[in-house]
Amino acid sequence: MQEGIDPLVIKKVEDLRKALHRHNYRYYVLDDPEISDSEYDRMMQELIKLETDYPDLSSPDSPTLRVGAPPLDKFETVVHSIPMLSLDNGFKDSDIIEFDRRVKRNLDTDGDIIYTAEPKLDGVAIELVYENGRLVTASTRGDGFNGELITSNARTIRSVPMVLESKEDKNIPSYLEVRGEVFIRKEGFKRLNDERLQQNLPPFANPRNAAAGSLRQLDSRITANRPLEIFFYGIGVVSDFDMESHGDILYALQALGFRINPNIRCKITLNEVLDYYRELSEKRHLLPYDIDGVVVKVDGIGLQQTLGATSRSPRWAIAYKFKAIQETTRITGIEVQVGRTGVLTPVAHLVPVTIGGVRVSRATLHNEDEIKRKDIRIGDTVLVQRAGDVIPEVVKVIDSKRTGQEIRFKMPQHCPVCNSSVVRAEDESALRCINTTCSAQVKERIKHFASKGAFDIDGLGDKLVEQLVDRGLIFSYADIFGLNEDTLKNLERMGQKSAANIVDAIEKSKRITLDRFIYSLGIRHVGEHVAGILATAFGSLEELIHATRDDLIAIQGVGPVVAESIADFFEQDENRNSVNDIVAGGVQISGETPRKPGGLEGKVFVLTGTLETLTRSQAKEIIETAGGKVTGSVSRNTDYLVAGTSPGSKLKRADDLGVDIIDEKTLKRLTIDQ
Repeated sequence: MQEGIDPLVIKKVEDLRKALHRHNYRYYVLDDPEISDSEYDRMMQELIKLETDYPDLSSPDSPTLRVGAPPLDKFETVVHSIPMLSLDNGFKDSDIIEFDRRVKRNLDTDGDIIYTAEPKLDGVAIELVYENGRLVTASTRGDGFNGELITSNARTIRSVPMVLESKEDKNIPSYLEVRGEVFIRKEGFKRLNDERLQQNLPPFANPRNAAAGSLRQLDSRITANRPLEIFFYGIGVVSDFDMESHGDILYALQALGFRINPNIRCKITLNEVLDYYRELSEKRHLLPYDIDGVVVKVDGIGLQQTLGATSRSPRWAIAYKFKAIQETTRITGIEVQVGRTGVLTPVAHLVPVTIGGVRVSRATLHNEDEIKRKDIRIGDTVLVQRAGDVIPEVVKVIDSKRTGQEIRFKMPQHCPVCNSSVVRAEDESALRCINTTCSAQVKERIKHFASKGAFDIDGLGDKLVEQLVDRGLIFSYADIFGLNEDTLKNLERMGQKSAANIVDAIEKSKRITLDRFIYSLGIRHVGEHVAGILATAFGSLEELIHATRDDLIAIQGVGPVVAESIADFFEQDENRNSVNDIVAGGVQISGETPRKPGGLEGKVFVLTGTLETLTRSQAKEIIETAGGKVTGSVSRNTDYLVAGTSPGSKLKRADDLGVDIIDEKTLKRLTIDQ
């Protein structure tokens, strides 16, 4: 009890919080309110006043936090215990039938597979963590492996439970990671844009962009004023929650106060999945929110664990996408863009058209072969769609609209930026500029180097990079660390203060983790995920630089193509010199841990239950430091299951597969001895 505060005040605060949590649940989850809006507002104002008068009574799960918290300076990074992987896509029935065949092959069965199917919301995925029934953290999906900490923003979403209360005598897990999709209803989106227009602010392009922007506000009071909602669709790590069916998990979540989509279909066969897809496709426009397909998941949790995942997607789930929304427009011109790896990409300029709520004025033509195959010409009337509802592309030419004035397009034989020769490798469909000093490539490499997932240099945006390169002030990303205020202040839209801010941001960026450093180099085929694999496997930049192709191919998640690209990169004097120049510029790579020879190299571990003295992240760190790898599910490839108290279904799965089951003491002995 808080010292010196009237017990009646404490009880009043507790009663108000409990009542407001209940009314939030009834209004935003059940859509069945018990009291009027004015009565709810009166109770909320009373609680706000009491918490203001008695600050010692503040609580991280108070309903008053729905209105937002003071602004943050920046978002912290969170590592997901189990990766939030993306899904493979299917676009026709035959894709889903083939997915079913693949599942059966991998499970070595001819019997029917039971599925759960859910609407695929066009929203933003997040993960919430509850400890002893209370919301403690929330994070974005990010790259699937690392997300941004957005706890204050998530608390403002009314359908997010702050405190779990069992609705059907279900046990509340002591630890629960739950995943959901944040979205904005069509009506709320229209209202939000109307308000922005009244305030002379630019409208959002579509509900998904509005939701994503709202979740990434540093000031959660802004987020609180956005009409965000959430449906929950799955779990990550959880204790005391042993269930054999994905559908059962969803309804167990609902019993704990989480909102699940009322349109889900559980425990259905393949034919029923296809029927459900057609049904949802027909009534898609009647739903109050945007969906772009159906997510199909193998229902059995044990089967999911057996099927496992690739480095980017689970083998037990697929997104069956709806046919893309298409519109007719005209190509007014074609330009060729040069990317950071030298690839020449033809891009069509279009008479602007709105597709699925997004204004489209350009569309990718992919490559020379695609232009020839579709016989695309400047002046053509074409059918355009957002591929996967995201990237605009030309579907086909409408021949009947041709006038004879259309102009055939040929890809250039020289780079449109530096005029160097272009080549096409035998195994590629793209032309490539082979001049690594081409200003277009240099600009794109520097933009990538300074981007959020790399050095994250605030203020060093596209226009400034282009100015710096065009004026000959920088020639590679290593030159960034030689910039000073005098150089910057004379550039367009730049002054003394702006220049000082950028120099300060460059200085702050000089301490970086190994995985971000590797990603920043822009090595072909090396994204954030592969950079993380390399950082874990080699532990230091020096070891990676001197790794052979065989060393690289031996790393799980690095194939021959990626290995060849990495080796080629570090074999070039220019690249090695740039890396040396970066380090000489004062960059410090934090957390380098040179790997130990032998030991647990190549051994796969899975963690379950609560360990006695180690957190999961600590256990993961000591395993990886000793050369091992930690995955989220037990399979035939698992070498050790580390079991703590209250282990879940992984324990039985490991026992069935004959996996070595060890405790924390044995884990420490294994890792310390290496």
